[in-house]
Amino acid sequence: MTNETSTAPAPKASTTGSPTTHCQACGEQALDGFYSLPKVPVHSCLMVASKEAAVEFPAGKLDLAVCTSCGFIQNRAYDPSLQNYSPDYEETQGFSGTFRKFQTQLCQDQVARYGLGDKLMLEIGCGKGEFLTELCEISGGRGIGIDPGYRPERNDSEAAERIEFRNEFYAPGHASLRADYIACRHTLEHIGDVREFMNTVAESVAGRDDAILFFELPGTERILEERAFWDLYYEHCSYFTLGSLARLFRRHGFELVDLYKGYEDQYLLIEAKTGDPTKGRTFDAEGDLAATLASVQSFKSAIEEKFRGLRADLDEAASRGPVVLWGSGSKAVSYLTTLGIGDQVHSVVDINPHKHGKFLAGTGHEIIAPEALQDIQPAHVLIMNPIYVDEITRDIHAMGLSPSIAAL
Repeated sequence: MTNETSTAPAPKASTTGSPTTHCQACGEQALDGFYSLPKVPVHSCLMVASKEAAVEFPAGKLDLAVCTSCGFIQNRAYDPSLQNYSPDYEETQGFSGTFRKFQTQLCQDQVARYGLGDKLMLEIGCGKGEFLTELCEISGGRGIGIDPGYRPERNDSEAAERIEFRNEFYAPGHASLRADYIACRHTLEHIGDVREFMNTVAESVAGRDDAILFFELPGTERILEERAFWDLYYEHCSYFTLGSLARLFRRHGFELVDLYKGYEDQYLLIEAKTGDPTKGRTFDAEGDLAATLASVQSFKSAIEEKFRGLRADLDEAASRGPVVLWGSGSKAVSYLTTLGIGDQVHSVVDINPHKHGKFLAGTGHEIIAPEALQDIQPAHVLIMNPIYVDEITRDIHAMGLSPSIAAL
């Protein structure tokens, strides 16, 4: 595969504006700020072709606040005009066998639960189309995928002939599509005005008694409990717990079918249907508001200590030889830029060939192929997501390397 040179226009520079004063999920003016960074890259997964452009990448402010009324967390300083989602946006996790196994099991489960073979399936924010394509492969059904970053040349599945992909953003006009099954995976956290977004979703299934919704997004409980600041970044302007997610769906008139966590509790998953939000199943997690507010305060009081500990860990690792990060996504960008890390990290490894030879926004670290480690001979590899430790460790040992390995 060849590397593409980014041809998309760069995001705009940050603008000065008034912070949002109301909750973007419930509308209440009950926001309590708890975490702020003055300057973070406005994109983490947009490919940057040179180190100079990466270092000078546009930045915005991160100003997180929790709604004490519903538990939703948002970036009060978020400006959607700074974002540039395009085919140069590399969000896919599909090159990992661990992730592909999870996705396949998820698709099989959804097809079995909802009999999707004769349904029209819509995916909002379909990325490179991998999930929707696999749904259609397994079910034999038809699909519509909406995402400005879709790349048709990467999809060689026979099921692609039954899917209409639209390189555009989901908008109110899409409410007329009237799909039977609506999936939205790892997109809601990128939406600033979640009320408006959910209004469009609700309009698209108004008057139906058989439409199914399936949403998946990162869980905030773990971020707060682990002080996982590397999962806080500009592109993610909206953060949910199971409870706040359930409350959002009920407010928009949906009946909950299931509410749970997956991918070693990293992801929240909700299944809902058109119906009466006061009926159907209820879940213990819906009573999490007090616990969420307590976790926010604990995060606020302990985050500086987390910074100090990780800087000390990196100093120790760098004293033994070259340090590389494995995983060049948003976690790496947030980890490096938040801690102000430069030459202590030699480079960043990724298995996605479309990222090789590109550079991380904010710090300019080069993204390299795993094979390049044989020349670097790293003393330490820091894995950005612990769920991939076994997979990555096997790859490292298969190259005859024996660095120390740790995960965030």
